[in-house]
Amino acid sequence: MNFSIKTWTRLGLTHIIIGTALISCSPGQDSDADGGVVTQSSMMEEGESGEAGHDMATLPLPKRLAFMSGHVQAGLALYRAGEAEMAAPHLLHPVSETHEAERKGLDALGFDAALFEGVSAALEEGRPASEVEDQLQKAEANIAAVAEKAGGNPADIIAYLMDTVIAEYTVGVKEGKVTDPGEYQDAFGFAVVALAMADNLDANSAEKTKQELNILIALWPEAPIPPEDPTPVTQISAQALQVQSALPGK
Repeated sequence: MNFSIKTWTRLGLTHIIIGTALISCSPGQDSDADGGVVTQSSMMEEGESGEAGHDMATLPLPKRLAFMSGHVQAGLALYRAGEAEMAAPHLLHPVSETHEAERKGLDALGFDAALFEGVSAALEEGRPASEVEDQLQKAEANIAAVAEKAGGNPADIIAYLMDTVIAEYTVGVKEGKVTDPGEYQDAFGFAVVALAMADNLDANSAEKTKQELNILIALWPEAPIPPEDPTPVTQISAQALQVQSALPGK
């Protein structure tokens, strides 16, 4: 394989590999050149540093964990689809020094970095996902258990994830083409995490929210693999707002 996860981790080159690092719209901005809508809650969370403009030092732990989980879900989906090289940068988030701020406080909740280090090692060795599926499932189960212990208001976390979907998809797709695959894939991962989080809502809200989230996720025609003709930014934005409107109290 033509990449080294150890090298990326040591030198912190993830952002160079996947393109400009998770740059989001600045606070107060409400649209982009493609007509994408940038909504309210994530803009209030964003700082001058951190992934996608999110300041990991001030982002509450439950949202920080949801953010990291989105990268993990994107990476696992790509790995299982046979796209190991595209998966690798996403799967560095639980283990690299570059993303250390995302993991602050997670060890006390049972986060097992060794599971994710094993996944990264399998990637570097060129092993197909089918050979390490049990390991992938254990990593997913660990991050889910940590999320349960982390708590947080599920509606607030989903609203945050939808704002982040819009912001990152807006960066990833320009003029009808995927111009930043990493951002396109991240947005998919955040939608997947939101779907899992919806199980923590009350029964009525969960049903409505999951219905809207399934519609949203279907707008990535090849899951996280960048297609020739991606869904327009305006359509992703509109559906993410539909998810938010289904949340309790919205």
